[in-house]
Amino acid sequence: GGKSSGMDRINQSSVTEFLLLGLSERPEQQPLLFGIFMGMYLVTVMGNLLIILAIGFDSHLHTPMYFFLANLSFADACFSSTTVPKMLVNIQTHSHTIPYEGCLAQMHFFMMFGALDDFLLGVMAYDRYVAICRPLHYSKLMSPLVCVVLLAACWVLTNLAALLHTLLMARLSFCAGNSIHHFFCDVVPLLQLSCSDTSMNQVALFTVGSMILTGPLSLIILSYAYIMSTILGVSSAPGRQKAFSTCGSHLTIVFLFYGTAIGVYLFPPSSHSGVKERIAAVFYTVVTPMLNPFIYSLRNNDMKTALSKIFGIHTFSSQGI
Repeated sequence: GGKSSGMDRINQSSVTEFLLLGLSERPEQQPLLFGIFMGMYLVTVMGNLLIILAIGFDSHLHTPMYFFLANLSFADACFSSTTVPKMLVNIQTHSHTIPYEGCLAQMHFFMMFGALDDFLLGVMAYDRYVAICRPLHYSKLMSPLVCVVLLAACWVLTNLAALLHTLLMARLSFCAGNSIHHFFCDVVPLLQLSCSDTSMNQVALFTVGSMILTGPLSLIILSYAYIMSTILGVSSAPGRQKAFSTCGSHLTIVFLFYGTAIGVYLFPPSSHSGVKERIAAVFYTVVTPMLNPFIYSLRNNDMKTALSKIFGIHTFSSQGI
């Protein structure tokens, strides 16, 4: 009730801000880190915005697959934006601080957009399954209404998951230290700093994390298993090759993203070594959102055509070259 929240507030007043120690504490490495992450961040935001623009402008791309791809690009751009700009500012200003409220907000949006990414990858795999394995029912199974409902479900579920973790974190008091050995406020490093009982948080992290990570991942694996058997059963060698190359590139992203995220969130806290965790985090927060636009657009002729229209370049793809 009201009394305990007052008590919590007194506890928390001991920590009004956290220190984000970043990827490296060595001053000589800061300019290099700044350059690398600034470059990666700009590529991520530009690449994902270009995809959204291309899909928005080209009426040929107003299909379920590209509808979800545009949303994935939006989620990716936001996902990187919750962590990287703050890190770049900290490097430039030589200040590591982030206010308590800012830290919780960063954690909330990080979890929300990360989970949204996750769910969208699952929905996109399902969309490919329907297109390849149930082509006759595609227009019914992936009607505009179904797409909107699926997207809304993704947003609602990911918001609820993030909110749960944020509210559970807000109950805790931090009185030991306030140095986070990471470049953003993530659940695991924050739990390690708390001097409250974090068992409820650990349970929530494991159960919600399992559902968010393994749910969509199971859907992806199942969808692709069906897709592979369908492809092998029907099409010609060139058709097979094309389908495999598309599936292969999607699966690369999926395994990079899920492999590193599962390592951080589903293994027991005792197995966490700071360095490994930070490297894994770089992969799923910075590298995969940056690679998505390349994988989904460079290997896709429709996207190439749409992008070249934006830039006013006449491509040869129309002549079949």
